[in-house]
Amino acid sequence: MGGAADTHHGTAVALGGLAALIVGPSGSGKSDLALRCLTLAPTELIPEPAVLIADDRVHIEAVSGRLRVNAPETLLGQLEVRGLGIVPVPFRWAADLVLIAEIAAAGSVERLPDPPLWRDLLGIGVPVLRICPFEASAPSKLLLALMQTAQTQGGGQNS
Repeated sequence: MGGAADTHHGTAVALGGLAALIVGPSGSGKSDLALRCLTLAPTELIPEPAVLIADDRVHIEAVSGRLRVNAPETLLGQLEVRGLGIVPVPFRWAADLVLIAEIAAAGSVERLPDPPLWRDLLGIGVPVLRICPFEASAPSKLLLALMQTAQTQGGGQNS
């Protein structure tokens, strides 16, 4: 049972069956942040590796009150690495989209956003993490936020 669907500009990474969509202007660091997420080794803090869903463009579909994100077929397993070109990387076919990571300028992110930010995608509210992509801790912050969101939403499904 498919629902509303759309294609969005952005890069999606997943932990297990749950994904974050990194959004921002062209050249703002979306693919670079995704690359750094993919290269983080599992630790006690983030116990599983991140994998790519899609770089540059993603398909998003509302299904039974949830959002599913996947890659256009022509982009499967490909990540643009500035200075190197298109690099093949491990990928996941699809995941539940549970977080938007919005690229922000250095110094513009609130320490404790209150109230938390939300965006509407296809009629479904999604929490937003504003993130400075080139901070050393940015990949860890993104993956921790993805894990936190997963815990508050009761986990996800591996598919």
